[in-house]
Amino acid sequence: MDHLTHVKHPLVQHKLSLMRDRDTSTAVFRQLLREISQLLAYEVTRELPMTTRRIETPLQAMDAPVLAGRKLALVSILRAGNGLLDGILELVPSARVGFVGLYRDEETLKPVQYYFKVPDQLDERLVIAVDPMLATGNSSVAAIDLLKEKGAKDIRFLCLLAAPEGIARMKEAHPDVPIVTAAVDEKLNDLGYIVPGLGDAGDRMFGTK
Repeated sequence: MDHLTHVKHPLVQHKLSLMRDRDTSTAVFRQLLREISQLLAYEVTRELPMTTRRIETPLQAMDAPVLAGRKLALVSILRAGNGLLDGILELVPSARVGFVGLYRDEETLKPVQYYFKVPDQLDERLVIAVDPMLATGNSSVAAIDLLKEKGAKDIRFLCLLAAPEGIARMKEAHPDVPIVTAAVDEKLNDLGYIVPGLGDAGDRMFGTK
C-alpha cells in the first residue's frame, strides 16, 4: 500500500460532510461513524492474504477463496477509536481486538498512556490501528510504538480525518505504516485541532463536552 490512501468514494465523502455539520446530533453522528468505518474498512483490508478451501456448492465442488493466516487484530486508540472499531467488527467479526489508552495533555499536546491490552502473536497478524483523528500525530505515533514493542510488524493506520502535520509526523516516525483516511484537511489550529475538521470526535460521539 502507498503511505497515504485518501478514500474519495462519494458515499464516504457525503457521510463525512454530514458528520462535519455542527447541527448533526450525537445519535446520527455515531451512526454515520459506524457506516463510514465499514466503507473505509474495505480499503484498509484490500490486500489481505488469501488462500483457497475445497467446498461443495449446491452444484459441484470448487476451490473457493478464503482469508489466509491468523485472524487480523483491530486496535482501538481510546476512546474515540471505538467508533471506528464497532463498524469494522461488523464486517470482520472474527478479528481479535486490542485497546490503547492515550489522552492528550492539553498543555504539551503530548500523549499520556493509561491503558494497553492487545492480542497475542501480533507478529503473525495484520494489525489495524484505528482513531478518527490524526492531528498532531503524537498519540498515533505513541500507539504504533507500543504495538511494535509487542511484536507487530504489519501495521496499518485507519482514521477519518488527517492533518498534514499528523501525516508528516507519522511518515517520519513510522514510514512502514500505511495510512488510510477519508479526508486530508487544511491544518491544525493553535490548540492542535484539525481545521476545518469536525470538532472533538470523542465528545461528539459520546455526547460529552
